[in-house]
Amino acid sequence: MEIVAGINPRMQLRDVRDYARRVESLGFDTLHIPEMVHDPFVMSSLALEATSSLHVRTGVALAFVRSPMLSALSAWDLARLSEGRFDLGLGTQVRKNIEERYGMPFDNPVNRLSEYIGVVKACFNSFGQRECIPFHGEFYNLSRLQDEFIPESLGGVRVPEIWLGAVGPRLSKLAAEQCDGLITHPTNSHSLHLRENIIPLIDSTLGVNLKRIFPVIAAPLTVVTDAAEERERLIDEKKRMLAFLYSTPAYAPTLDLLGFRDLGVDLRKRFSAGEGKDSYRLIPGELFHQVVIACSFDGLADEVHERFGGLVSGVTLRPPVDTKCDDAFRLAIEALKGK
Repeated sequence: MEIVAGINPRMQLRDVRDYARRVESLGFDTLHIPEMVHDPFVMSSLALEATSSLHVRTGVALAFVRSPMLSALSAWDLARLSEGRFDLGLGTQVRKNIEERYGMPFDNPVNRLSEYIGVVKACFNSFGQRECIPFHGEFYNLSRLQDEFIPESLGGVRVPEIWLGAVGPRLSKLAAEQCDGLITHPTNSHSLHLRENIIPLIDSTLGVNLKRIFPVIAAPLTVVTDAAEERERLIDEKKRMLAFLYSTPAYAPTLDLLGFRDLGVDLRKRFSAGEGKDSYRLIPGELFHQVVIACSFDGLADEVHERFGGLVSGVTLRPPVDTKCDDAFRLAIEALKGK
């Protein structure tokens, strides 16, 4: 199982190098870099430059806010910088964020993203063959790439894989059709949802190509600590996050599946009315412990294996805040890999 580290999206850029080195020393295979308040390619470059074996993947970079050529160039540069330790994870975000926060179009997002992925692949082919390979589609048309603008060859370095962050069935299907792997969202990482919805959809999409191993990385929220006081603080923190996330209609399927449909409706009403501050109190313990991994360091390996063993290819975890707990966490990762 691929063990993937998350990162605080608000981490200061000056701290990213040290964090990446710490993640590598703890035994993680990969570091996922989100796009929230920092440019994910800047953060990725800092992490890659500071490490020697750690894999880095944008988890995820927003496709529609930048040109596919620009994404391809950034991924190509990071692959060369790291000698093949970088992968390009892409995602859509929700309509309001793309249109109102970034001022970019969100029309027909599934078809647009499908074409976007095709353009990035065409750019990679153009870079590798050192000639313009035109792409003409509904949303993107690229027909010009002079020699002066073709980046240096990767030589024997691996071309970045393209992964997709997906929640709904249409994007999950698109991931299986066009990408190298899928990254789930904290709201659709429940094992029941994965087993009943995501994995069967991927299998049916692959069809005759089912022998190809298609990796899925589950991204559950976690509360892993041996300290009672910290556990209570982290539980409140994760409940606040869940309340915010489940107020978004796109993230409701797991609530419906687990029998909490009315909770999603209530949360949407409260956040729409500007009353979301204390909505985390509405998250029941029954739901919380179904969707969040809450355990001690000693129990982490068994908890992850019980939920995801044999179901997905990897799981994201967050290192403890206190570095004094690193030895205990390192042992937990070793135990998980041993399973």
